[in-house]
Amino acid sequence: QVQLVESGGGLVQPGGSLRLSCAASGLGRGAYSITWVRQAPGKEREFVAKITSDQETTYADFVKGRFTISEDDAVTTVYLQMNNLSSNDTAVYYCNAQHKGYAYVYRGQGTQVTVSS
Repeated sequence: QVQLVESGGGLVQPGGSLRLSCAASGLGRGAYSITWVRQAPGKEREFVAKITSDQETTYADFVKGRFTISEDDAVTTVYLQMNNLSSNDTAVYYCNAQHKGYAYVYRGQGTQVTVSS
């Protein structure tokens, strides 16, 4: 059974940084991707960043140069380092996982990020 547990959210001032973690278990040995998405109040969920088990990364334009996604293979944890945060980044951040070639998406419960002075 695949489980995704996000952590690291919280309250941060504008210009500050946070590192989110997504601890994944049960993915097995096949190829997969892990994606961070976010949902701000009153808005639709949007793509933030993605990393594959081959370490290929993709970013939304609005986070390029500010956010970095990475993975620690030893513990199958994906990190989202977020720098220079602004109020526009306030949202619940979720990590999703998907095995390559399969449509089903596993979803985490989310972690709240609030950027405010």
